[in-house]
Amino acid sequence: MKNSLIFLSLLFACLVSVAQIVNGDERTDEYLPLLYGKKVGLVCNHTSVVGNEHLINLLLRNGVDLVKVFTPEHGLSGIAQAGERVNDSIMNVNQKELKIISLYGNHKKPYKSEISDCDVLLFDLQDVGCRFYTYISTLEYVMSSCAENDKSLILLDRPNPNNYIDGPVLEDKFKSFVGMQKIPVCYGLTIGEYATMINDENWLEGNNKCDLTVIRMLNYERNSKVILPIAPSPNLRTEQAIRNYPTLCFFEGTSISVGRGTSLPFEQIGFEDKKTKKMIWFPVKVDKDGIDLEILTAMYEKYNGDKKFFNNFFDKLAGNSTLRTQLLQHKSSEEIRLSWKKALEDYDKIRQKYIFY
Repeated sequence: MKNSLIFLSLLFACLVSVAQIVNGDERTDEYLPLLYGKKVGLVCNHTSVVGNEHLINLLLRNGVDLVKVFTPEHGLSGIAQAGERVNDSIMNVNQKELKIISLYGNHKKPYKSEISDCDVLLFDLQDVGCRFYTYISTLEYVMSSCAENDKSLILLDRPNPNNYIDGPVLEDKFKSFVGMQKIPVCYGLTIGEYATMINDENWLEGNNKCDLTVIRMLNYERNSKVILPIAPSPNLRTEQAIRNYPTLCFFEGTSISVGRGTSLPFEQIGFEDKKTKKMIWFPVKVDKDGIDLEILTAMYEKYNGDKKFFNNFFDKLAGNSTLRTQLLQHKSSEEIRLSWKKALEDYDKIRQKYIFY
């Protein structure tokens, strides 16, 4: 009998471990009832797919009164390049005309006039768990607009493919659209957990509170292996590129290329040989969770410590000027990582309050 119980326990554990993650957007029984009888604004993009159906179609097919759509960087189709302007547009779906409003460039926060005819906003974007990935900045602006205009927000939670904490914590004077809060580069929360932290830590403008509901995932654990079925943005096309992103994005603030415009963006880095004027490429494969500082320090040293290595974007990505100074001083990866330790520990004490899974 004892052996049978042990066997059943092991079998149950195995079944749980291989159970398929159910994203928030798949839990229609949880959120559709919250939308019926209301005018709905949807924040979404090309990743907002439920099974084989885009969320826009699912909502309309189920009789939801969808009145407009808001999109983040890269637009609704997800093909606009980083920094590329995306204009507002009109889309016809099932004989219904929907206005598509871009929340990027000079217009990052929904205007009062744009959400005045909405009772509730629904948010569904696939994040990658990095402070400088702008979908969480769009989230904060949407939450702020909802709070200021007495609109509720329903967020459909999704997994974080880089679900760990690492990197320098942002300092206030370096806040920008690629870093709006004092969190590390990798903040170790799902987008739903992070939204809850923004709200409950009073990080919204004016210490406002958003009427927030998070539709949680099922069968998701922090160590769950996550392979995203849809590339979240044009240059994060593979599982390896997404894993490399927390490390390689720092090079966006340098004269080193991360492979944009090539067939392997964020899977290689390179620079132009001064003699031949040809690009020299180095394949990159981060094999474990965390920012691989040795890649950053090695490339800086290989570039002969030239101060022109950095551009004005580097400190915004790092969230401080310290990392650039440390590289200029030829600090080792171990010394740099040690300097992050206290701030990461302090952040993690806050983070622990918001872990759902």
